[in-house]
Amino acid sequence: MLAGGAEGHSHYIWAGFDAMRVLGRGFNDQPERASRPLSASTGGFIPGSGAGILMLESLESAQARGAKIYAEVIGGHVNSGGQRGQGSMTAPNPTGVRRCIQAALADAGVPGSAVEAVNGHLTGTMADPHEVENWRAALGVEPSGLPYLNATKGMIGHALGAAGGIECVGAVLQLAHGFLHGSVNCEDLHPALEPFADRLVRKTVQKEVNILAKASFGFGDVNGCVLFKNTNNGL
Repeated sequence: MLAGGAEGHSHYIWAGFDAMRVLGRGFNDQPERASRPLSASTGGFIPGSGAGILMLESLESAQARGAKIYAEVIGGHVNSGGQRGQGSMTAPNPTGVRRCIQAALADAGVPGSAVEAVNGHLTGTMADPHEVENWRAALGVEPSGLPYLNATKGMIGHALGAAGGIECVGAVLQLAHGFLHGSVNCEDLHPALEPFADRLVRKTVQKEVNILAKASFGFGDVNGCVLFKNTNNGL
C-alpha cells in the first residue's frame, strides 16, 4: 500500500484562506521566518505544497524482498469532533482531539507514558497552545512530563492535503536516523507554553526515540493520529 498525500500550489486556493484572514502576514519580507508554530508572534499559517508517500507492507513481505525498514506502524485512529463545543470548520473540538490520541494508544496497546516524542499538527496559529494542552491531557501527564514535541511546519509551511504525508515521512526519518528536528521560528515562545518549554524541541538534537506519535487535526474538525515504532533494534 502506498499511503500519503499531495498538494499543488495555487493562488486561487490560497486566496480563499487569505480572505478568511487565517494566513500569516507579519513576515512577508522575510519568508523564511513567516511560518511560526509555537511562537507568540505568529499571525496565521503559511501555505505550502508538495507530496509525502510511505510504502506500507507486512513485515514478512518487506523482509522477503530485503527492503530497508524505517519504522513500524503500531497503531492509529481517526475521528471527528462533529464541529460541536469548541469545534468548527477551522478549529478542532478538544474532546475529539483527546479521544483520537487515546484511541490510537489503545489500538497500539501502549500507555501514554510509552510515547517519547510527538510531531504535532501545530500550524502556526493561536490554536497551537490548545493543541499542546490537548496532548498533555490525553497522555495524562504534567507539563514537565510531556514527551518531546516538535513542529515541522515552521520549515515547510502548511501543505494541507500533503501535510500529514510529508510529516509522516519526516517522523520515520527521525526515528530511523536517531534525531529530533528543531522547531524553527519559535524563539519567542508563546507565553501559554512556558510550562512546557523544556519539552519543546527548538534546536535539532541527536536522540534515539522508541515510539513517536504523529497527528493531524485538520479542517472540518477531523482528527488523525498514528504511532510509529523505532525498528533500529530489530522487530
